[in-house]
Amino acid sequence: RFGGQLALIIVAMVFARTVAMLANRWLDREIDRHNPRTAKRALASGQLAPAAAIIAMATCAIAFALVCSAFGFLYNNWWPLILSLPVLVWISAYGLLKRFTVLCHIYLGSSLAISPIAAAIAINPESIVPWSAVFQPGLWLLSGMVLCWVAGFDIIYALQDVDVDRAQQLFSLPSRIGVTKAMWVSRTLHAIAAACLFALALTDHRFGILFLIGCTIAAALLLYEHLTVARWGTTRIALAFFTLNGVISCLLGVLGVIDLTLL
Repeated sequence: RFGGQLALIIVAMVFARTVAMLANRWLDREIDRHNPRTAKRALASGQLAPAAAIIAMATCAIAFALVCSAFGFLYNNWWPLILSLPVLVWISAYGLLKRFTVLCHIYLGSSLAISPIAAAIAINPESIVPWSAVFQPGLWLLSGMVLCWVAGFDIIYALQDVDVDRAQQLFSLPSRIGVTKAMWVSRTLHAIAAACLFALALTDHRFGILFLIGCTIAAALLLYEHLTVARWGTTRIALAFFTLNGVISCLLGVLGVIDLTLL
């Protein structure tokens, strides 16, 4: 049963992320066209027609809804299908937020932070009756960690486009309050993310030493990420943004699953 649910969650995640990424590229196609860093993207450069992107989005959105409906047909859990449209709307709206608020980074973080809650509802629908049961402390800590982690590295990613964002009057934090202040916000968010991780590892009896080790390594990698940015700026953004954060997610996922399996 759990294996089937996990497979559905992974497939749903792929379709949902594809919808969100396509929506972001479609909404930002004019902005990207006037940014040297992004001008060669498919939509911005005209290699892909906007209509084709919309068709692809619609196809993936329908596929996502079908996967969510499988929870109902196979496991008598219709909540994923009921929540599928609100979730897609929420995770696809990031491109709009940066047009009018510096909270766009927090919003992006929240788009990923709802994933642990969504997975909990998909795996254990009984936990939502009463609703307070699904919002157990461990789940909140995990979601809070994801929110602060993603928001923090999205601020780092925005360092590449400070001048362009100012010219286009966008609301990325570095372009609005300056690089130095924005980086302190990013460091604070990542410190909170690390605190949430350790709080989760130390208070949730389902996790053991492996997950705690993973939390320690993740915290060290976040520190290294900021040291890299402080020394090299955006010249090593691939390391600071993609590689290190990819390692963190895989590390915590693998060690967390092993820990839960062993217990």
